Amino acid sequence: MRRMREWCEFASRISVLAASLITASVLLVLVFPALPINGELLDAKTGYSHSDVVGLLESYGEQGRKVYARSSLTLDTLLPVSYTLLLAGLIYRFRPSDGLWWLALLPAAAGVLDLFENVHVVLLLNSYPDVPAGLVARSSSLTWLKQHVLSICVMGAATLASVSVSMRVAGRFRGKTL
Repeated sequence: MRRMREWCEFASRISVLAASLITASVLLVLVFPALPINGELLDAKTGYSHSDVVGLLESYGEQGRKVYARSSLTLDTLLPVSYTLLLAGLIYRFRPSDGLWWLALLPAAAGVLDLFENVHVVLLLNSYPDVPAGLVARSSSLTWLKQHVLSICVMGAATLASVSVSMRVAGRFRGKTL
């Protein structure tokens, strides 16, 4: 437990928060949209059917599938690391009490799900044109679950930060800092 708490303390450093925010932002805003795959990324969807996957994989073309597979194992490994550090750091920094430090570990669940999802996406890409329906179902479930866990973590971090800032502002108006 001590090592996990040390990791949370590391993630909450301003320099780590800034670096992870910049990295995640660059990947999401500049890099992923510029990938030459000729279609929407599977892991950006909320879920998908077998026919959706086959259609997308076909639209990517051979070169697009290769680019997507490479980026899933490289760039899309950096993204979950970045957002896990960012969200864990924010939650740890703005937790309402010291006893709730473990809440900062929750973003790691989204990161792990994202990594499993990446492996499944690569398996889908490499299986084309004979895409197994069971693999599509597992991959879609991982995508859905990752997005929901990630949404909960983002909302939690935003809520904790908002409450913390509000309390500090209110404390200053009362003439004391919390």
